[in-house]
Amino acid sequence: MKGALLLNISTIDEAVFKDIPKITYEGEGSTNPLSFKYYNAEEMIGGKPMKDHLRFAMSYWHTFTFKGMDPFGLPTMEREWDSLGDPMTIAKRRVVAAFEFMQKLGIEYFCFHDVDIAPDGETLEETERNLYEIVNLIEEKMKETGIKLLWGTTNAFSHQRFMHGAATSCHANVFARAAAQVKIAMDITKRLGGENYVLWGGREGYETLLNTDTKLELDNFARFLKMVVDYKYEIGFTGQLLIEPKPKEPTKHQYDFDTATVLGFLRHYGLEKEFKLNIEANHATLAGHTFQHELNMARIHNALGSIDANQGDLLLGWDTDQFPTNIYDATMAMYEVLKQGGIAPGGLNFDAKVRRASFEPEDLFFAYIAGMDTFAKGLRVAHKLLEDRVLEDVIEKRYESYTSGIGQEIIDGKVGLSDLYQYALEHGDSKLSSGRQEMLESIVNSYIFRTK
Repeated sequence: MKGALLLNISTIDEAVFKDIPKITYEGEGSTNPLSFKYYNAEEMIGGKPMKDHLRFAMSYWHTFTFKGMDPFGLPTMEREWDSLGDPMTIAKRRVVAAFEFMQKLGIEYFCFHDVDIAPDGETLEETERNLYEIVNLIEEKMKETGIKLLWGTTNAFSHQRFMHGAATSCHANVFARAAAQVKIAMDITKRLGGENYVLWGGREGYETLLNTDTKLELDNFARFLKMVVDYKYEIGFTGQLLIEPKPKEPTKHQYDFDTATVLGFLRHYGLEKEFKLNIEANHATLAGHTFQHELNMARIHNALGSIDANQGDLLLGWDTDQFPTNIYDATMAMYEVLKQGGIAPGGLNFDAKVRRASFEPEDLFFAYIAGMDTFAKGLRVAHKLLEDRVLEDVIEKRYESYTSGIGQEIIDGKVGLSDLYQYALEHGDSKLSSGRQEMLESIVNSYIFRTK
């Protein structure tokens, strides 16, 4: 295909992107598409480097295994490693490409599913052997480059064995296979020093209630998660366990629909102290929420663990996983992160893929630069908003009636319905104040326009 990267591949370790320079910060006046306009990794924002606020991570799957297919179209992308034939050779070449890619972009973390890094074998034993052969190479590259693992996970949704779910499957042997995959993936994540482990129930849900025992499936989902918690302590894994909410797709009704649903589930089964949430922007869209809403709901319940930074198309009803370029969304996302005091040990993982027509290797760099610059700009604006207390002062003023008098008594639990009935009789209706939404939106816009 025209545009495929053609290189001499006589050795696994030869450079893949040798025609791409290391991406550097050139400032917003630069017209060089292979440069950062806003992401200046070492720039100090609120007392720490920009890179430590953002903790960018590369998604191994969308970046190095996605070939441009969609629900209606065949692959459009040819990567030079795909021509090597042997699946294990391809997998090793991908490792080299991934670490070269991250080094050139200055990305310090990556995330993976097990099937991203190594091919499935005919048996579980063969799959595990394949994984550890590739993990040995990944470990070498991590030591060589200093790049770290943000989180690992297993893919318990793509294979046909998971057509009825994994932890919620109607077949106990499938439940067992999913558990085995999680065990292996957790072992690998611990070995590679992963700072988190993610559980994404890609098919934990149902298509119809006509054949579904929802109570058994939910109970089994909780049993599965409790096993994960037990194994975490058994192997001494000190990272954070994360659950990623996801609505609708691919199952009609997913049990992990949104933040509120997952929090309710965790509390019902006594798991709320063990898990935090990995919030994805495109999943918020599919759930009918804004990205900021999902982040806010997780933050105020002390459950915001990490972020999948992408965006969806509001005109399409599936998970398009586009690179984030919406500066307003990025600003308000970083506002929530800063309000929490940071996202560590989580980070901003670019769970995003280039469009089918962006099939040339350079497009991977353009996409990451766009996403990294967007969140860097969002960080700067969000920090300035908080520093100037633009929204904080308005919110405090709006709720000041709860800081004294009857409002304070409500907060302190000193009154009941009878007391409030008597208060209402004596005081009648109070004068209301404007919410000033349009004014605040205008102010936020002005900060976005002027903050460099």
